[in-house]
Formats: sequence, structure tokens, C-alpha cells
Amino acid sequence: MTAPPTRLIGPDDDHALREAVRRIAVAYGPDYFQAQVDAGGNAQELWAALGAGGYLGVHLPEEYGGGGGGLRQLAMVVEETAMAGVPAMSILFSPGVIGTVLDRSATDEQKARWLPAMATGRERWSFALTEPDAGSNAHRISTVAARDGDAYVLRGQKVYITGVESASKVMVVARTGTDELTGRARLSVLVVDADAPGLERTRISTVMNQPEQSWQLHFDNVRVPVGDRVGEEGRGLAVAFTGLNTERILASSICTGIGRYALRKAVEYARSRQVWDVPIGAHQAVAHPLAAAHVHMTAAVEMTDKACLRYDSGVEVGELANIAKYLGAESGLRALDAAIGVHGGNGVSKEYQLATYFWIVRMLNMGPVSKEMILNFVAEHSLSLPRSY
Repeated sequence: MTAPPTRLIGPDDDHALREAVRRIAVAYGPDYFQAQVDAGGNAQELWAALGAGGYLGVHLPEEYGGGGGGLRQLAMVVEETAMAGVPAMSILFSPGVIGTVLDRSATDEQKARWLPAMATGRERWSFALTEPDAGSNAHRISTVAARDGDAYVLRGQKVYITGVESASKVMVVARTGTDELTGRARLSVLVVDADAPGLERTRISTVMNQPEQSWQLHFDNVRVPVGDRVGEEGRGLAVAFTGLNTERILASSICTGIGRYALRKAVEYARSRQVWDVPIGAHQAVAHPLAAAHVHMTAAVEMTDKACLRYDSGVEVGELANIAKYLGAESGLRALDAAIGVHGGNGVSKEYQLATYFWIVRMLNMGPVSKEMILNFVAEHSLSLPRSY
């Protein structure tokens, strides 16, 4: 296995990182991606190649096998894989969300125990927050972890949990108490073995067309050692949000990556496809949607980069993370829709490898946080308007 990359901080390093990831990703590409979806695979070959190069842990500390960079570098990895037609949701959830939570909130012993396997790609983890009745309100989480000696007993269920089929462990946000004044849940973050007795999973059939599958998890008296709790008991929401802001920023990078992939294909098609003896790209009705998509994409990429820089500086990033997620998801969907439209009937053919990515981007417009909840956040926290919910 090659050594992880050294700390990457300058524009030359950015270019080198992108080029290296691009070379790996394009060796697989859309054909490989679709073959993995059709065969029920988990893109392990791509995952192993990125891990061997040190790119899955590029943002994690060097002492734990990472590259010593920041979220900005991981966002480049996420975007480049998506631009090559192999978007990897596992990067977002495992080293992205969970790796960041561990880096910022785990004990030194926990980091030494868990981070090296994550940084090198030897393990993938899954993140379990959402529940059938909680929606966007984490305070309504009903999955309970009750203390029993040196362990917690976990009972409840989670829904639409991604990538459990490849996970060695699942990071679970559970209720460990109730605030007496507000009635809100006191949450804690627990690390659960994916094969723990009492943990059952049921696959949810979706139209996502991605290697990572969706699952409903049932916890029936699952015992979790107290030593596998990340952060303080009852402070789990603050712990989780170090990863949720990461999730929003990296979700933007997946969407802008797919959008840039789609724009590139659309531009090539518009230049070569001729109707009435001229390339269709010469017509404003074709060119303008692509140009507008490029404008919005550029703004989203810049805002996402700004959010990464702010996150890596250690200051509050809630507003920028939400804005980046909003712009990235919207611009990615706009670009993909424009590209499909330019291709006409060919746009919905699997051969042209465009519409097959639609539901990934469409879903990321709804989650991991909806556009409506982002606008609620901006209205309240950026504009000081009365809370509406």
C-alpha cells in the first residue's frame, strides 16, 4: 500500500490531488458504475484503489494513517469521483461524516482503534440518524439506549440508512435521556458492530441507481459497551453536528461533480450533433440552458469551497454549510436536467449515461437536509426572522 499523501494546502497541491484522483476514477467510469449497480456490487475495486492512494483519509490526521489535510481536500476527492461518473456516497458517510465525528469528538484511544482502518479504506461504516417518525426533528428520536452496567441496551429502529451492506460498524444516534425543562431528547452517539446480536436489517427498494443500498435497521436489545460511546452522554446532538455540517458540504460536492460530468457530456453532444446543417449548440435555445447551468454551478462550487475553508479553520460553519448544500444540490440538478434535455430522446437512454444519475441528485435535493429546512435556517439565523416551526 502506498503511503498517504502529505498535507495538501496550496494551489499546486490542489491540482496534483485532483489529477491523481481523476486518474483513478476515470479508469472505472460510468460503465463500471452501472455494472456495479446492476450486479448488486459495492464498487469495492474503486474503493480499494482510492484507499491505497491515501485519498479516503486525506483529511484525517497523519498519526492515524490520514493525509493531514482538511475537508477541502476530501471535497475535491468527492467531486472528482462524481465528475468521472462514479459518485461515491460511501465517501460522504464513512470517512466524511463518521471520520470527522471521530476526529473531533472521540478519545485518543478510540481514534487509535478506529481511524486507521477508516483512513486506509480497510473498513466502511454507516451512519444511522433518521427514523420513521422523527423526520428533520432530531429531538424526536425514539431509539433508546438505556444504561446497564458497563453497557447500553439499544432498542428502536432507523430508516433509510445508506451502505449498511458494506459496513463493519454503524454509528448510531440514540436517546439516552430527556431534558426535564424542555422535554427534548438527550442524545448520545454510539458505535455498534454491524453484526451485533439483536441488530436486524431490512433492505428498502428504491430507484436510486447507486451501489450503496438503503436499509431499515431494527435494534432489539443490542448491547453496546460504554467505551464505544463517542463524546459525552447526552451531548450527542453537538457531536453529530460536527459530521452533519460535513455531510451537507460533501453532498454539495457530489452534486456539483455529477453536474459538471453532465455539462461536459452535453457540451460535447451540442458541438457534434447537427440538425439543419449546424451544430445544435449554435442555437440559443440549446446553448442558454447550458450556459445558465454553468453560471449556477460556478457559484455553487465557489460557495462549497468557501464553506470547506471555513470549516477547516475551526469556526462556525452552519450558515455556509447550508448555503453550499442548497446551491450544490440545486445547480447539480439544473445541470443534469439541461444535459438530458439537450440530448432529447437520447437523454433517457442508458447508453448515454445521464438519466441514470438523476435520482442521486434529486434525492440530495431532499436530504440529508431539505431545501425547505435550509431556508428555515437561513431565515431564522441569517435574517433574524421569527422561527416558523
